[in-house]
Amino acid sequence: MRALLLVRHAHARTNAEDAISSTPPGAGLTSRGVEEAAALREELAGRVIDLGVATRLSRTQETLDLALEGRDAPRIVAPLLDEIGFGAFEGGPLERYRTWAWSHPPEAPCPGGGESRAEAASRYAAGLEELLGRPEDVVLAVSHSLAVRYALDASDGSFPAARVTPVAHASLHELTADAVARAAETLRAWAGAPRFADAPRRD
Repeated sequence: MRALLLVRHAHARTNAEDAISSTPPGAGLTSRGVEEAAALREELAGRVIDLGVATRLSRTQETLDLALEGRDAPRIVAPLLDEIGFGAFEGGPLERYRTWAWSHPPEAPCPGGGESRAEAASRYAAGLEELLGRPEDVVLAVSHSLAVRYALDASDGSFPAARVTPVAHASLHELTADAVARAAETLRAWAGAPRFADAPRRD
């Protein structure tokens, strides 16, 4: 892989409901999300894309399908880039999860069998390494807010913060292979001895 085009999925029905969803397949896109994915397709017009990647969640797959509409680029599913496992918070309001997350350390797993943020970071690192090993030059990967934020911040060596800066829906972020490798290395290092950065990144 030479370049990674990393995108958060377009606006989904769970976003409209302010609910969280990490169990596949989950809800799909809203009409607003469909428009955002179509706008992404226009933004990508004229660019070569050799591979499309989505997670097991419908909202990423629908975003990818709309963004690559009219292209014959192959598409795969990468479970390692799935949403963080929310455990007992699954299906509930986002604010409830945030209240818990902001008051617990990164190695604390979500109650009810969910993931810790350190575990998610380690998984995201493995997902990025998996993409780096692909033979295709340019990869478009549609994932989730936390995964995209962690990857973007780690691409310049920054560790995750407890309160992360949200990533806009269907926004395009391009990383070189070197930046992806740095992100994977940084996330692995942080997951091994997790401690939140003092403040979130501002994009």
